[in-house]
Amino acid sequence: MVTLAALENSLKIVGKQMADLRVVISGAGAAGVAIAKMLLSAGVSNILACDTKGAIHKGRDDLNVVKQKFADITNPEQISGSLRDVLPGADVFIGVSAPDVIDADDLRKMATDPIVFAMSNPNPEIRPEVAKGLVAVMATGRSDYPNQINNVLAFPGIFRGALDAGATDITDHMKRAAAEAIAECVAPEELRPGFVIPSVFDTSVGEAVATAVAEAAVLDGVCRPQR
Repeated sequence: MVTLAALENSLKIVGKQMADLRVVISGAGAAGVAIAKMLLSAGVSNILACDTKGAIHKGRDDLNVVKQKFADITNPEQISGSLRDVLPGADVFIGVSAPDVIDADDLRKMATDPIVFAMSNPNPEIRPEVAKGLVAVMATGRSDYPNQINNVLAFPGIFRGALDAGATDITDHMKRAAAEAIAECVAPEELRPGFVIPSVFDTSVGEAVATAVAEAAVLDGVCRPQR
């Protein structure tokens, strides 16, 4: 949700649309799968994920059940190869894997105005110092760099909104509402490459997310009847 919020604001800067993006995700664990599903729900259709053995596609015979399902919803062109093989031409790189898996040369081969979210902690997939001047927007999971993508921006508000509405489920619509609320906490006049996501210390974020999630829960009809 926080990744989607940061991406929505980043696209306003580079002037691209969700439907036109080619996204490469490094990491096919719980985080990578969740991010891919959120991006798909937001209209991104060309997503390619990599694990330590390279691109995930239906032709691989070493995939576990989770990755087999992942292959069914990503990599529409069934491309194979290493992370470095598949990154050229990508509009967005999202890292939830390991440190230093890409370098400056990899960024130079991405599409115009690339967006890079390197969120491995404590050491990102590529450091902002290395990416400087080569990307349009750079984000990490760290608090000592601009654009910290941290789930703390989402979860307190999601739970508060669900409780307030008496929700019995967390729907995809509620998740999307949370992402949009987080994105909107960055005012248009504040939006810039170094500020696409609000600070984790911004107390207004939780309130905005809770309100949006509660409203989405009501619309989705997943609330317990009021006594």
